Amino acid sequence: MTRYTIGTNNEYKTRDLHEAAFLYAKGKKLLRLEGGGREFWFVFDEADGCEVLANSYWANEVEVLAKSYADSLRTLKDRVFSRKAE
Repeated sequence: MTRYTIGTNNEYKTRDLHEAAFLYAKGKKLLRLEGGGREFWFVFDEADGCEVLANSYWANEVEVLAKSYADSLRTLKDRVFSRKAE
């Protein structure tokens, strides 16, 4: 898990698909995918909010609706696999 700031943008990025799906299910805005090949980074807006949620995720202290999480996971997998096909 990595947090970084670029210029005036406050972005959060992670390589972990399940963490990214959780953030997406909680309504965090996915800005883009970075990388290619075998390694992708999911880049989200609002680093501070994402970091708080990610820490809670890894501490197993949060809840998410199962259908929202499953839909988010499927969406992110589709994005990754469509990028690999390019």
